Formats: sequence, structure tokens, C-alpha cells
Amino acid sequence: MGSSKRLAAHYDMRSQHQEILAAARSGPLQSLTDRELALREQPVTIYPQPYRAVRAWVRFGPEAIRVDAKLARSTPSAAGIEFRAGETTFRCWVWGNAVTADDA
Repeated sequence: MGSSKRLAAHYDMRSQHQEILAAARSGPLQSLTDRELALREQPVTIYPQPYRAVRAWVRFGPEAIRVDAKLARSTPSAAGIEFRAGETTFRCWVWGNAVTADDA
């Protein structure tokens, strides 16, 4: 029997959600601080829906994982992203170089 690309994508997504939820037990999702973002000095771009799909490194407590996310906003040096796991939506700011465009 052959495998379905649609089912493979579904299983990949489920696996990533399980990885995110496991990492979330390691500690809170970390986000850049107001001082790091310097929003009073930096312009902020807010993207309308649909957001751009990206891959990003995030950190829950001491554990770093790479997630499929949506780019919601950005500054010249940082990206505001959101991603889901199960019924939970996570939002945080990460450094811009922690994010790559998902061209798939």
C-alpha cells in the first residue's frame, strides 16, 4: 500500500504539536523583552491575514524547538509569531534571524 502525502502532512503536524506540548511542560514560552524590542524606537509592521508561513526557533524554559508558525508582525530586528498546538495558540517575539520563510 502507498502512503498519502496528505496523511503524512497530518502526522507531521500531530507530531509537532506533541513536541510543542512536551516542551511547554519544561517552562513558559519565552519572548523578547520590551527593552530588546525597543518598540518606541523601531517601526512595527502588522501583517493582515493571511499571515506568512514561517519556521521559527522558540524556547520554552530551557528547551528550544523549531515550530511551524505564522508571521503576525515584525520590526527590523524581531518577528512576532504565533503557532498552535492542540487547542492552544502561542504568541511570542523572537529575533528575526530565528525565523525563515516557509516556501513549501
